[in-house]
Amino acid sequence: MENIIRIENLIFDYPREEGKDVLRAIKGISLDIEKGSFTAVIGRNGSGKSTLAKLLNGLYVPTEGVIYVENWDTADDNHVWDVRQTAGMVFQNPDNQLVSSIVEDDVAFGPENIGTAPDEIRTRVNKALNDVRMGEYRLKAPHMLSGGQKQRVAIAGVLAMKPKCIIFDEPTAMLDPKGRHDVLRIIKNLNAEGITTILITHFMDEAVQADRVLIINDGEIILDGNPAEVFSHADEIKDAGLDVPVAVELAVRLRKRGIKIPDDVITVEDMVDFICQYK
Repeated sequence: MENIIRIENLIFDYPREEGKDVLRAIKGISLDIEKGSFTAVIGRNGSGKSTLAKLLNGLYVPTEGVIYVENWDTADDNHVWDVRQTAGMVFQNPDNQLVSSIVEDDVAFGPENIGTAPDEIRTRVNKALNDVRMGEYRLKAPHMLSGGQKQRVAIAGVLAMKPKCIIFDEPTAMLDPKGRHDVLRIIKNLNAEGITTILITHFMDEAVQADRVLIINDGEIILDGNPAEVFSHADEIKDAGLDVPVAVELAVRLRKRGIKIPDDVITVEDMVDFICQYK
């Protein structure tokens, strides 16, 4: 598979007050992200996961090392908009992403600012709103929408830019369970359509639905693999200050009681199927 993102020896430092040491948030990360893949990045608060997201989108520039998005160096000022159009970003708080008083105008904001033709803008807005199931709300005021609906409008605004990759930085953290479910379903649908998806999250039930899971701790990637591989390291994950999926925790406890449960039982559905077939 071809890579859309390539990271080489990435280091990022936050400056501190004069005379104090810098805060090193990312410590020598190297990895590739394949086109069309769905990668979940999880870590406790302060682990560096959101910093990594902003580096991928070109909002931050590496202190050392390099990030390539479709072969564009994110630190190259001449290609910053190429990077951001290729790798769009959805943030945690939808209220911070909405700029207009009408939903369809908000979705059109990005394409208008890059000089897209009016007919093409209309086509993009219609498709983006339909993709997130918000077409019937096109003339509504964003502030009248629920949190989940606002986040779907924010996603539509990114989709209207026609990105090849979308980085979701904890997009469901401020939503109720229904809003979380709706947004995650849209994320999975977009990935199924071929958009490379990077989901920064602290919800384990979201991470298990990805193709690949990265666990970051103190600025370093400590686990990398498919969900079954990563969540088989339950003790290591807990040592990093994280929980594991409910089904994984139950499987660990049952194995200690002598019940042989396959390592790929990582979701509630997997566990129910196993228990129903267990003799």
